[in-house]
Parts: sequence; C-alpha cells; structure tokens
Amino acid sequence: MAEEPEQLGLSNRDQAAQDKALDQLTDRVEEKELDANKVHTAMAGLLASQKADREAQRLRDKKLAAIKVNKEDVEIIAAEFELDTKTADRRLREHSGNLVEALQSFL
Repeated sequence: MAEEPEQLGLSNRDQAAQDKALDQLTDRVEEKELDANKVHTAMAGLLASQKADREAQRLRDKKLAAIKVNKEDVEIIAAEFELDTKTADRRLREHSGNLVEALQSFL
C-alpha cells in the first residue's frame, strides 16, 4: 500500500519534486515511424550503387584478362614474394605485364 505524502512527512513541494524526477526517469521517446518511400528510395539507391560497382569490377576484370603476361614473370613474382600464382598473375596484369613495375609495387 502506498502511503500518503502527509504520512511520510513530505511537503507538497517535496512530493512535486519527486514526481517530476520520476517522470523524467520514465519519460520515453516516441519511436519515429520510417517513411516507406524514403526507405524504398534509399534501398534502390544502394542497389543501383552495388550494381554499378559490380559492373565496373566486371569490366576491369575483362580488361585485365586481355593483357598478355609471361608465365615466367608470374613465377618470378610468386617465388620472390611467396604468393600464389593467381595473386602474382593479377598483380602483373594490373601493371600491364611489366615485371619491374609489378615487383616495385610490392615494396
């Protein structure tokens, strides 16, 4: 049972201050509703960005695949930097098959 303020020896001013403090502790911020159109627009923007990134990466991979590299150069890079041949081949292609530039890019 809750006791009345007079029984606890609290004045009206003290009781009001306690009530205010309790209200501040228990105040809740109302959750904002998300606008479905804003969410849809944001998601569409993200998807378009991801699609553009994938397309750019595909074009870059296609361009790199067209570059001719010497197998011996790939083996040199793989041996010198202890890499797998796939990584060494990629680095060599990124530097247009130039062994010296590819080696310097690791330093």
